[in-house]
Amino acid sequence: MNKSIEKKASKIKLLILDVDGVLTDGSIYYHADATHSKAFNVPDGLGMKMLMRSGVTIAIISGKSSLATKLRLEELGVKHIYLGHENKNAIFASLKSELKISNEAIACVGDDIPDVAILRQVGLGIAVKNATSQAKKAAAIITKNSGGKGAVREVCELIMKAQKTLKAEEARYFS
Repeated sequence: MNKSIEKKASKIKLLILDVDGVLTDGSIYYHADATHSKAFNVPDGLGMKMLMRSGVTIAIISGKSSLATKLRLEELGVKHIYLGHENKNAIFASLKSELKISNEAIACVGDDIPDVAILRQVGLGIAVKNATSQAKKAAAIITKNSGGKGAVREVCELIMKAQKTLKAEEARYFS
C-alpha cells in the first residue's frame, strides 16, 4: 500500500458498498417461481464484521432491492441499508448529513456508472477489479480481487491495516 492510500485509509470512518458486482459477482439467478438468488462471499462478510467491530461504520447503497441482500446484510449486522435507490448520490448526501461525516472520512467501493458520482466525492474511492472503465477512472485504487470474490475483504483489511486494527481483529480468532 502506498503512503498516499495508507493516509487516506487511516481516516476512514464510513465504508459505503454497492451490492451487485461488489458484494456479489454481479450474477442474479432467476427461478421459475419469479424469485431470484445471489451468492455472497463468506470471507467478505467476515471482513465486514471485523471492520465494523474495529469502529468503522458500513453502509450499503444499491439500485436493486432484494430480500436476499437485506437478509445477508442484517445477518452481518449492517445498520445502514439502502436498497432500491437508483439515485445513489441523494442517499449519499442524506447519509453524510445523518452521520455528520466529511467526504475525506468516507470510502466507497463501486463497480459501475451509478457509483461514479460517489467515487469521485469520497476520500477513498475504490473500484473492484471487474468494474467498468468509468468506475475505474473515478477510483483512487482498483482491487486485486473481483466483486463477490474477495474484493470487499481486501478493502476491509486495507482500512484496518492503515488504522492499525487488523492484528487485534485477527487475534480474536486465534485465542
